[in-house]
Amino acid sequence: MDILLYLIPVSLLLGLLGLVAFLWTMRSRQYEDLDGAAARILFDDQPRKETPK
Repeated sequence: MDILLYLIPVSLLLGLLGLVAFLWTMRSRQYEDLDGAAARILFDDQPRKETPK
């Protein structure tokens, strides 16, 4: 039963850490353009221009 004295604060701390990380990603707008990122992978890259040697 004594282990609960350690596990409950640790689990609360990990949950709070996960919430802070999620709010940080929301603030930095990482979830704004999900459709654009999914469609961008379908386009071919532009061919590189070779530089003369």
